[in-house]
Amino acid sequence: MEKLMRDKARGLTAQYGVEVKLEVKDGEARRVLCDAVIEHGAGVLVVGSHGYGPVRRALLGSVSDHCCRHASCPVMVVKMPLAKR
Repeated sequence: MEKLMRDKARGLTAQYGVEVKLEVKDGEARRVLCDAVIEHGAGVLVVGSHGYGPVRRALLGSVSDHCCRHASCPVMVVKMPLAKR
């Protein structure tokens, strides 16, 4: 699965001419992402959102909400298209 994700990411970045550094880390996603922002001096953090809504988000927690509040750079939250929710 990890290799499939890496290959997909590399294909997308090459298709759009975007330079990225791909890194896989273990840990709680919200903490790993906020730490990576500092470690790499990121100018922006882009995260996805499932769009669960307030009740489900309160029960499960939200990586994107946490990053918006705690990341040391601007955060762009990209919502999943309605058709895929």
